[in-house]
Amino acid sequence: MSSKKTRVRYQLDSGVVKYLIDEEIRSILRAADELIAIGGRNLLAKILKGSKDKKVLEHGLNQCPAYGYYQDLTLQEITNRIDWMIEKDYLEIEYRERLPMLVFSKRGWKIERETYAEELLQKLTKLLEEKDYSFVQEMRDRNRGMILLLLEKIRQTGNARFIPPLKAWQVIEYRKVQAEIQKVIDYLLKKGTIF
Repeated sequence: MSSKKTRVRYQLDSGVVKYLIDEEIRSILRAADELIAIGGRNLLAKILKGSKDKKVLEHGLNQCPAYGYYQDLTLQEITNRIDWMIEKDYLEIEYRERLPMLVFSKRGWKIERETYAEELLQKLTKLLEEKDYSFVQEMRDRNRGMILLLLEKIRQTGNARFIPPLKAWQVIEYRKVQAEIQKVIDYLLKKGTIF
């Protein structure tokens, strides 16, 4: 006799939400990035609420930059906003076995990739003062499209002070990314100035 479990059902309900401003969209996507393909709408709502739920704290989701973004709203009001994001094709739901999990749509990933690349650029910029480049260890195995966008942002700064962390990063990367890092280093050596 088969003991196949049925999928957990869900129903979207954006309630009275008709529009979200760009900051809200980016914040929801940033929080969603922490649990893509491993969590669903309820967990995302808890991150955005700033919940002290055991699962949120166990997985370090309280470290997310968007943690507590909607601290003044109820979980239902937050879930309505998440459902609006799904209805408007910023997020999608895919089943992992029997559970519905959040994933980025192409549209949502394009926005999150930009947001996350900018966040990483800010972290790297702070490292320029500290001269501690250990953070670059975290860059390996990230989404290649996002990494290429980050490298372009570094290039656009024209700041030659990025060369030492780029060299530290280059050593630990795969060949294709090493080549892209080298292009940015070469550009900064030629055109860059020290800020």
